[in-house]
Amino acid sequence: MNCFSLNTENHIAHLVLNQGAAFNTMGPTFWRELDEVLTTLHKDADARVLVISSTGKHFSAGMALETFAGAITMDDQTPQGRAAMFDLLSDMQATFTKLETLRIPVIAAIQGGCIGGAVDMVTACCLRYATADAFFCIQEINIGMVADVGTLQRLPKLIPLAVVKELAYTGRRLSAQKALAYGLVNEVFDTPEAMLAAAMQCATEIANKPPVAIWGTKQAVHYARDHSVDESLKQMGWLQGAIWSNKNVMEAVVALKSKRSAEFAPLQALRGFRDLA
Repeated sequence: MNCFSLNTENHIAHLVLNQGAAFNTMGPTFWRELDEVLTTLHKDADARVLVISSTGKHFSAGMALETFAGAITMDDQTPQGRAAMFDLLSDMQATFTKLETLRIPVIAAIQGGCIGGAVDMVTACCLRYATADAFFCIQEINIGMVADVGTLQRLPKLIPLAVVKELAYTGRRLSAQKALAYGLVNEVFDTPEAMLAAAMQCATEIANKPPVAIWGTKQAVHYARDHSVDESLKQMGWLQGAIWSNKNVMEAVVALKSKRSAEFAPLQALRGFRDLA
């Protein structure tokens, strides 16, 4: 991979944006590689949690603007061209949505700037840790466009609507301290090293829980976010019936009483219909 490095150890996948010299901007290669990584992680059974961090001064400066002058042409002169923008955006949106639908939790470790498309990205993650110098910026309005890959849809579910509107209308920066106060980030750290260590500690705790229960919990939380309490309770009944495991519960209880680490069965690797021989 050109834009990322990936390492999986002790059931923790660590994906690192490694184009720090270029502020980890998001060009076509970024989108292609991220989509491939997330597809693989979803199908494989080894990783039980994903941590995303980066290198360099900023987590990511967002979309590489030169992309629109070369690899991608946004034709606003014809109905056909404008209609084609829908398909292009849907494809990009689907990549970040994979973070949300991934069957393992995703933790974002954010230092420096989280700008434009990077906000789209981290709002699709489960948890967000940040350094004290981190900031968030809905940059799109500053370059004459509307944020279109998930920020305006997910951010209002994470922080107060009036704050979202202020950020989206003005393009102002939201500091890590204010992001913490609003609940966008879980914790703020003095250094990237301390932040990553905390993210890995949280990942370790998650990886030690029964994977199928973590998967079910992630599904239930997201369903409840988008549905009524009554609908969510009904969904919870079916979900619990589908994933309940007496063996997992007994193992967790015995391990807790014995003060030892529990051992749980891994998720099964997924095979789609097209993967069948």
